[in-house]
Amino acid sequence: MISHWISLGALTLCLTGASAMAQSISQEPFGTTPAGETVTRYTLSNAHGMAVDIIDYGGIITAIRVPDRNGQMGNVVLGFDSLQEYLEENPYFGTITGRYANRIADARFTLDGTEYTLAANNGPNSLHGGVEGLDKKLWEAREVESEDGVALSLHYLSPDMEEGYPGNLDITVVYTVTDDNELRIDYTATTDKPTVLNLTSHSYFNLRGEGMGSIYDHLLHLNASHYTPVDDTLIPTGEIVPVAGTPFDFTRATAIGARIRDDHPQLLLGRGYDHNYVIDNEDGGMALVAEVYEPGSGRMMSIHSDQPGVQLYTGNFLDGTLTGPSGHMYRQGDGFCLETQHYPDSPNQPDFPSTVLRPGETFQSSTVHRFSTDAS
Repeated sequence: MISHWISLGALTLCLTGASAMAQSISQEPFGTTPAGETVTRYTLSNAHGMAVDIIDYGGIITAIRVPDRNGQMGNVVLGFDSLQEYLEENPYFGTITGRYANRIADARFTLDGTEYTLAANNGPNSLHGGVEGLDKKLWEAREVESEDGVALSLHYLSPDMEEGYPGNLDITVVYTVTDDNELRIDYTATTDKPTVLNLTSHSYFNLRGEGMGSIYDHLLHLNASHYTPVDDTLIPTGEIVPVAGTPFDFTRATAIGARIRDDHPQLLLGRGYDHNYVIDNEDGGMALVAEVYEPGSGRMMSIHSDQPGVQLYTGNFLDGTLTGPSGHMYRQGDGFCLETQHYPDSPNQPDFPSTVLRPGETFQSSTVHRFSTDAS
């Protein structure tokens, strides 16, 4: 990471305010669904004061509190104060998304000669698993042992043909908070029929702090020399093109907003960045995906994953109608997403990495967010 922040000098991980604290998981009620189900908020804390709030509705990360360079704790993700707000109009703040994260063209795909029709909830396309995807399900939560930190396991059995997807899909997502100021997300799934699957976590980050304004000054480095251009409904065209010489080049740390208003056809289609990047990862194991630095707070976040792509989304459709816990309205560019995943529309794109899961196979994937500061 240091090589991408040459002008900043020597950077070291700073677990500021690291007084002796115990790792812990606590819980409290967070409201009731219209069906009368009790929703619980869990707080995972490490020995340095980092804390992550998660609710069992949608597996939603409602807060991530980490220190700035002066040791002041702050929440760095967008979200809401109440369950009702998540139920009414949530643009996937912090959710587990699936069964198929991102878009599927024309809300349909063919698998083994059978065509499956999905809900068209994003123009003509299907987005993030349909009308009632995994983000709107109550997951079974339990604390689990982990050698790396404190961990919460969420389990959901998605029945055959839920939202049009074949197979009874058994899914477990484990959130772990480590004493290295990491949030690790591990996904596991099995099916009893051939199906397609693409899971991710959909947090909107602002390392300055929730409600603290634009993310355009954040410096972003993406370990990706190619991306997948989209059509006018934001479905990949099937091309995989170099980022070099375009506003999509973040191979060196660059402010997110430096070129976001450039007159580039792809930026006009997405109203900013809403594109899948192809991670430079030859062996398919855990690899660096992204590094982000916010100069004002000194906060830094690195992301590692084994997924082949990451969707960069810059909150282009936030329009001031939603208000966060800070009392500030969320407007365009107030948060960014880096969603580690397979490419959009892969079930309809034979040249993209396969997202097919078959009986007897186990889908496994991991993503790690590590938080630090520029304090030495």
